[in-house]
Amino acid sequence: MSTPSTIYRARGVSKVYRMGEVDVHALRAIDLDVYDGELVVILGASGSGKSTLLNILGGLDLPTAGRVSFLAQDLTDADDDALTQFRRREVGFVFQFYNLIPSLTARENVAIVTEIAARPLAPAEALALVGLGDRLDHFPAQLSGGEQQRVAIARAIAKRPRILLCDEPTGALDLETGRVVLAALVQANREVGTTTMIITHNAAIAAMADRVIHMRSGQISEIRANATRASPADLQW
Repeated sequence: MSTPSTIYRARGVSKVYRMGEVDVHALRAIDLDVYDGELVVILGASGSGKSTLLNILGGLDLPTAGRVSFLAQDLTDADDDALTQFRRREVGFVFQFYNLIPSLTARENVAIVTEIAARPLAPAEALALVGLGDRLDHFPAQLSGGEQQRVAIARAIAKRPRILLCDEPTGALDLETGRVVLAALVQANREVGTTTMIITHNAAIAAMADRVIHMRSGQISEIRANATRASPADLQW
């Protein structure tokens, strides 16, 4: 079986924030490879550096030290325009809160992204992929929290990004709804082939990943591979 290609390579990545007179070390010399098509869960308590790492990988922030590359593109020295193009072409983001436009239907919320993508999925196709083919013309206020999160996932995957970065995507959801949302992420990972990274403090979600990255105090404390991926329907928390 061939080894998957490396899509991200991070070496010695550190991030220091200046808070008044104090330096806050959010990341400390992170080394990490992420492979094409895998589903990764990053686990850690609040303040462990998960979101900072995701923001750097997504081109939303730059490291204080170290280097990050995406395929052949070095993100570390990229200017604002290059990072904007990188985010637009390659990255889909899913956050804890859905950030849908209330005055637009589910289809229209997804279409906003497809209008700037080179080879998008049709909005209806993206929504069907996450199980919302019968909710195309519903407004956010007519959808449950889990359905709104699935619209956000459809919006993120509709431009066919190489990477899907998810920050606590089930943080505001109950168990049953969270399972449905995670199943939508798994479906996108399998059907679209998008490399998917999910950060969470919920250890139960780790069972559905190819690899689990544990973070503590701005460092990677452990990386382990799962022999098999659990179904989201079987997760308990």
